[in-house]
Amino acid sequence: MRIAIIGGHGKVAMLLSPLLGEHEVSAVIRNPQHASEVEQTGATPVVADVQDMSTEDLAELLGGHDVVVWSAGAGGGDPERTYAVDRDAATRTMDAAEQAGVGRYLMVSYLGARREHGVPEDNAFFAYAEAKSAADQHLRDSGLGWTIVAPGQLSLDEPTGSIEVRGSGPGSDPAASEGEELAPIARADVAAVIAAVIGRSDLDGTMIEFIGGDTPIDRALDEVAKGA
Repeated sequence: MRIAIIGGHGKVAMLLSPLLGEHEVSAVIRNPQHASEVEQTGATPVVADVQDMSTEDLAELLGGHDVVVWSAGAGGGDPERTYAVDRDAATRTMDAAEQAGVGRYLMVSYLGARREHGVPEDNAFFAYAEAKSAADQHLRDSGLGWTIVAPGQLSLDEPTGSIEVRGSGPGSDPAASEGEELAPIARADVAAVIAAVIGRSDLDGTMIEFIGGDTPIDRALDEVAKGA
């Protein structure tokens, strides 16, 4: 397959690209100085600033790809840029993917992302929660084959190859994790989940919420697929 990873120099994306060696991977990056690092992962760097691109330009960028992975983000701190990247640019890439005839779109979101996210407006996380909620919903409403990968708190720990699924689908319980101390999830395990999801059309239309756990990734995804 031809796979486009938007946000190709991010921590998760840099761990994901080497897992996709049997595919042709385009890593979309904003900073040309990151190109050599991206090349070392086996991906082909494509320098483009998706924040400033029109839907038509993005469709040209994504044309010929089979899968788009959104792994970009504004990084928080500036609400205006958060909305511009995590909501507006993300939704334009979805429209562009449809326009370009891309079959599948994988969104990297977060555990608890939903319209009723419960984050107070005066919380610094509010803009991100709002932006991701809007982007996730736009993807659900699109004509794309979609999967939303929603990990819990990310860590730089060594991968375990195992996870615990907390919910799946747009109707999963937003209160299921309240008051619980959730196991962090290694970024490398998040990358492994994305790599596994890419080849599984049986996971289309699901939101997979997960944390660190004891169930091997493939087995956990099998259980999600059975319940989809």
